[in-house]
Amino acid sequence: MAAATSVMRAQQIVLAQVDEALKPFDLTFARYEALVLLSFSRSGALPLGKMGERLMIHPTSVTNIVDRLEAQGLVRRVPHPTDRRTTLCEITRDGRERVDKATAAVTAVDLGITGLTEREVEQLTRLLAKLRRERGDFG
Repeated sequence: MAAATSVMRAQQIVLAQVDEALKPFDLTFARYEALVLLSFSRSGALPLGKMGERLMIHPTSVTNIVDRLEAQGLVRRVPHPTDRRTTLCEITRDGRERVDKATAAVTAVDLGITGLTEREVEQLTRLLAKLRRERGDFG
């Protein structure tokens, strides 16, 4: 119970620090993650279904995130060039600029894991990956 409570509390602390860093950019962590994903994609665009898979979220959540980002002018929906059934989400120039600035702010707060050495962060990541893998969170 102590380990589970510690993990949950640590998640709250990290998320609060990251959310505070993202607030000036009018981004939530979910919207920030989506922009980062798109900015790292080869073409800057991905099918909405692929975004859900990579972000490990429900399709309805992807739609809501994309709706908000689109309203902010940070992404746009575009038709897939070869599959009429698929819609792509494409990051805009404003989206790239916003995610770059937001990333600098998130990095400045050490992604919310202040106080840990690089070695401790690596250990923590390995332990949490083991827990997640065991539950089928990723391969």
